[in-house]
Amino acid sequence: MGYDGFKVKQGQKIKEGQKGDSMRSLADQIEAYIKKRLELSGRGMVELQRSEIAEIFACVPSQINYVLTTRFSPEQGYLVESRRGGGGYLRIIKLEPDNNNEWIFDLISTVENSLISQQAGEGLLERLLEENILTLREACLLKAVISREALQVPLPQRDLLRAHVLKAILVTLLRDEFQ
Repeated sequence: MGYDGFKVKQGQKIKEGQKGDSMRSLADQIEAYIKKRLELSGRGMVELQRSEIAEIFACVPSQINYVLTTRFSPEQGYLVESRRGGGGYLRIIKLEPDNNNEWIFDLISTVENSLISQQAGEGLLERLLEENILTLREACLLKAVISREALQVPLPQRDLLRAHVLKAILVTLLRDEFQ
């Protein structure tokens, strides 16, 4: 299996800096690896072993859990199924909208009356960027709008306000002139 130009064999470990990009965090590297595996699967779904990923990246399985929780959430367009035990696996599915409107309605129902962290909000905007619903410029501007620096109110009101802003953005995307 190739990863960032390296061949990864069963049991081979990837250590920090080995990929020529020591500035990337371990979480970034694991995320990139999983996304590459998804891309290579051609099915929008991949089954992986948590322990194998941990071994490849020379980390503990809880680091894999962190990446799955923070980078592969439904807000970011992913579904993660997990089965523990000896034959356990991780099934990661990239949710593909049948059409953008249906998917946006689903996102609205996800964020509506929720507490959305800055990380979850940025993940949602990244997914809109990946689906070419937003431009890079629009995504960067909207990230600034939902940042904790812009929303200077205490928690949990800040996360609720962020959810309202994201809902307004999503509703706006449904307008005819944006279709």
